[in-house]
Amino acid sequence: SMSLREHALSLFRSAVGTVCPAPMLKKAVKLQGDGCPQLLVKGQAFAVKRDLYLVGFGKAVLGMAAAAEEILGDHLVRGVISVPLGIQENLQRAGMQEMLLKPHSKIQVMEGAKNNLPDPEALKGAVAIQELAEGLNADDLLLVLISGGGSALLPAPIPPILLEEKEKLTKTLASRGAAIQELNVVRKTLSLLKGGGLAQLAYPAQVVSLILSDVIGDPLDIIASGPTAASSHSMQDCLRILAKYNLLHNLPKSVETVLSCSPTKPTAPEDYSHVCNIIIGSNTLALDEAKCQAEGLGYTALILSTAICGEVSRVATLYCQLIRLVCLSFAGLGEGPLSDEVRGNLLQLAAELEIPGLNLAEFLQALQILGPEKPVCILAGGETTVQLQGTGKGGRNQELALRVGLGLHRAQATEGYRRQQPLTGRCEIIFLSGGTDGQDGPTEAAGAFCSPELVDEALQEGLDAEAFLSNNDSYTFFSQFQGGRHLLVTGLTGTNVMDIQAILIRVT
Repeated sequence: SMSLREHALSLFRSAVGTVCPAPMLKKAVKLQGDGCPQLLVKGQAFAVKRDLYLVGFGKAVLGMAAAAEEILGDHLVRGVISVPLGIQENLQRAGMQEMLLKPHSKIQVMEGAKNNLPDPEALKGAVAIQELAEGLNADDLLLVLISGGGSALLPAPIPPILLEEKEKLTKTLASRGAAIQELNVVRKTLSLLKGGGLAQLAYPAQVVSLILSDVIGDPLDIIASGPTAASSHSMQDCLRILAKYNLLHNLPKSVETVLSCSPTKPTAPEDYSHVCNIIIGSNTLALDEAKCQAEGLGYTALILSTAICGEVSRVATLYCQLIRLVCLSFAGLGEGPLSDEVRGNLLQLAAELEIPGLNLAEFLQALQILGPEKPVCILAGGETTVQLQGTGKGGRNQELALRVGLGLHRAQATEGYRRQQPLTGRCEIIFLSGGTDGQDGPTEAAGAFCSPELVDEALQEGLDAEAFLSNNDSYTFFSQFQGGRHLLVTGLTGTNVMDIQAILIRVT
């Protein structure tokens, strides 16, 4: 029989596989009919009256474009995509031919945005995309491919603003503590293509956007700064933010010029009747696939949330308490003072973390009725944050796994002492956290696995988990521990729908 660890790995791989560009596009997009062909996207039909064009921007767009070109065939006249610097070479090296365009492709690839920052190369890509969109007419259809990282790859400040002026303003705002949402509002207001600008330039052509979401809740106007979605913000919002951070009085002349000519109201929704935005890949889709697979392996599978966010140490505590509750319930202690205490802690933690759309009370009810006959799989997704205190090497997923391992170790020590009943009793537990893009921080790992035994086994090898954590050095810890066999290494996946966590528990 497979180990829990092998099960966790196979669930992670199937979740990522379902949001890989090629299978995802082929599931969502079809072209049918010869005389007057129709593009079918998730059941919606769009007539291809004359020419079909394609543009795209984002970290996963190269693979999306390769699959799209295969589906569209000769109907595709021309395309331009803006993708991260070096991505073609990386995918080539990783042997991922299916993510690359064919030699005589009609799609022009432009690389830019080194270190995920807008640069002159990304600006060239944006200008080429803008020119293509402006040249379309009413009988044309423009297919737009969008994924995370698209914002940096589509910089096109409204003239006369220069790229470096816009960048400097954004950096100043960030240094004064502006939230990412506020930065995006200012960026969109000063941009030609963001905040629905691209869709407006392509009018009167029909615009169909296929979106791979890497943002919690999948908000259309936030993913890649919403180039084809009506912006919910106006120029007034931008001015309010600049005033809040005391920047109204020393703006570059060019920014003042643009702000004085900007329309004061956001574009009306009816101005977007030629646009259809469709999310074809997200964390939700990935978790649904993992849940199906887990059930196929004989687990009772539950999805906790696709919007896990917050400081990594708090999220680790949430997972540790959840694991304790399942183990107590398996040991027939689902009712009683200890379970009530753990349940109370969980509800308080969830309230403090403010995870969008999480109904924990309902989730805990579903947990309460589980018996030890069937193993349990709890799945979740989202994106945590790490407060850096040290100078070590790691990423949020490896840090989360190490913190969960440490939390389970501590709970086991206190609980065993209190009631001669170790927390895990006869439970075998594995926890996995991984980034769906295959990269966790500046490391070649996507994440890591842990179990309650991790800390004790590490101590036997002379490794002190707490010392590594206080230096944010989770990668070094896992690399040295048992030859790195607890690291999750997948290589670049060519997709990105945030992170995935899996908790697997069975009675031994």
